[in-house]
Amino acid sequence: MWYQKIVRDLSNLPDFMDYYDGKIKSHKQCVLIKGNLEANLARLPGETEMIFSELQEIEAILNYLNIQLRKIKQKHYKEYLEGYNRSLTSRDAERYADADEEVIDYEILINDVAFIRNQYLSLMKSLESKGFQMSSISKLRVAGMEDIIL
Repeated sequence: MWYQKIVRDLSNLPDFMDYYDGKIKSHKQCVLIKGNLEANLARLPGETEMIFSELQEIEAILNYLNIQLRKIKQKHYKEYLEGYNRSLTSRDAERYADADEEVIDYEILINDVAFIRNQYLSLMKSLESKGFQMSSISKLRVAGMEDIIL
């Protein structure tokens, strides 16, 4: 959904980030273990699939932005190497290109998207932990400890 919008028009990036920031807040409720154990176990695969598919879309957007960053860096590198007033070494041209304002702005955008991706990775780890804990509780119930309260 968002990937195609961002590829077509990068100005959709703030809306994408707002959307996923709101989703993170609602997904944090999915990692809680409360209520009926069987209901939690039944919901876990669907919650995991939903969050993982959103993570994959974020990863795709992050990869697209990194590809665009390489294009921008290459453009500025060529400008400095070929069009600068004095002769520059390739390393000097690379340093100038890395310090270009457009490159830095793009790196900041990538950092913002990477932050959202990292929050989704945290959610995935929490869901793994939730599954492990519920499995352990189920094993305790099978062993006869029926009075476990969540």
